[in-house]
Amino acid sequence: MWWIYALLSAFFASLTAIFAKLGVANVNSNVATAVRTVVVLFLIWTLVFIRGETKLINQLTRENWFYLIISGLATGLSWLFYFKALQLGKVSLVAPIDKLSVALTLVFAVVFLGESLTIKSAIGAIMILGGTVLLIGK
Repeated sequence: MWWIYALLSAFFASLTAIFAKLGVANVNSNVATAVRTVVVLFLIWTLVFIRGETKLINQLTRENWFYLIISGLATGLSWLFYFKALQLGKVSLVAPIDKLSVALTLVFAVVFLGESLTIKSAIGAIMILGGTVLLIGK
């Protein structure tokens, strides 16, 4: 079942790139990112309230808070750079290069989480890296 959610994530991420490219046309990329963030904030908190999940906030530990906060900071920085890249570049180049994050995540998962790196995932990461180099190169 997890892979269905992953495919849905990929589908909506692709729409994000297209709509964001249209949304940053002739506007400041930081303002565009701020608007997007408010929409995401509203959407997620609406879902949490509708599902009655606000009471679960009390279950978060200090460690949860710490990692969620720095994850949020990383997300914010990612979005700011992504929107600036979309504003300056072609979405057909920016979006695939952004997916270098997949290869980096594989490396970070091995280094920081102790996950094992399979031959299949290593080859995939190398192919992503190669594709990124091809897209960036002139």
